[in-house]
Amino acid sequence: MATTYEAIATVTVGSGGAASIEFTSIPATFTDIVVLTSTRCSGSDSDIRLTFNTSGGTYTLRKLLGNGSTASSETGSNAFLRNNPSGATASTFTNSMVYIPNYAGSNAKSLSADSVAENNGTTAVAQLSAGNWSGTSAITSIKIDSTSGPSQTLVEHSTATLYGIKNS
Repeated sequence: MATTYEAIATVTVGSGGAASIEFTSIPATFTDIVVLTSTRCSGSDSDIRLTFNTSGGTYTLRKLLGNGSTASSETGSNAFLRNNPSGATASTFTNSMVYIPNYAGSNAKSLSADSVAENNGTTAVAQLSAGNWSGTSAITSIKIDSTSGPSQTLVEHSTATLYGIKNS
């Protein structure tokens, strides 16, 4: 069975930054979706959250983190991705990938994510996340922002691309 990736949309933050990156009107024509991000925030927050369909539903996740000298795990709500804060080495961004299978189905949605935050001055942090969103409607929009909200903007050149995946 061949798998086909199709870029649905790309958003690049312009001059002055942005409070969030949003994908809206996501078509239900794919089997799964993937979001690739490259982010950095204007403040000290090192977590990026995802919000589906601008609504509630309960988010649960488990994170595994490592920085080359220590490892840890955490539970949480919707801080699925790592982020380079303003104190990290200048012009370095965190790269992340989120995989959401069966995003248009009528059951709760599972997801997996991996992020690597590089800070050439000290350490890099790798994070693996596995989570669940209790919403049972198809995911039609995704909002990506800092867990600190609009007080910490995504800086210029932060980017996200949404891909649809078809198994044919």
